Amino acid sequence: MIEAELKARVNDVETVRAALAAKGDSERATYVDTYYDRPDESLDSGGYEVRLRTIVTSAGVRHLLTYKQPAVDDSGSKPEHETTIDTRSGVDALLRGLGLAELVSLTKQCENFRFKTRGRTMLATLVTVPELEGTFIEVETMAAEDDLPGALADVRVVLEDLGVADDLDSSTYTGSVRAARAKKSP
Repeated sequence: MIEAELKARVNDVETVRAALAAKGDSERATYVDTYYDRPDESLDSGGYEVRLRTIVTSAGVRHLLTYKQPAVDDSGSKPEHETTIDTRSGVDALLRGLGLAELVSLTKQCENFRFKTRGRTMLATLVTVPELEGTFIEVETMAAEDDLPGALADVRVVLEDLGVADDLDSSTYTGSVRAARAKKSP
């Protein structure tokens, strides 16, 4: 499956939050993400991602291992393979033992809204990252490759309804955080 996702900057957070609340209940979460790569960073430069994520919510803590393949189109949508794991430490040891190293770790403060629209299950997430200015919104749905254009069109409709379709942002959090940290380094 492919994660059909678009990200935009949000200027009027409260208006967007209210519109999302009308679509579904929200859940606040903290995502602690570590991205891994080979020492030559060839996974990142090739568009691949290996991510270990811990999600903390009021319901508890869960850990996910995610592998993303290169984007299949200009939207940046990628085939995604994800599994729940019991602990971070064992998977971290496995990845490092296979020769991968930490590319970047970052924390995202998220507010997730799940809802159905246009016959699809959507996830809209308001995101802030401490090293980055502003608030972002990610809207995603899962789709088969032959359904990706339709899925992205439906994601765009959600962004249009929220008034943020003109503020699309194709940057990655990993790239943006690495750039922000590099600016701070002497």
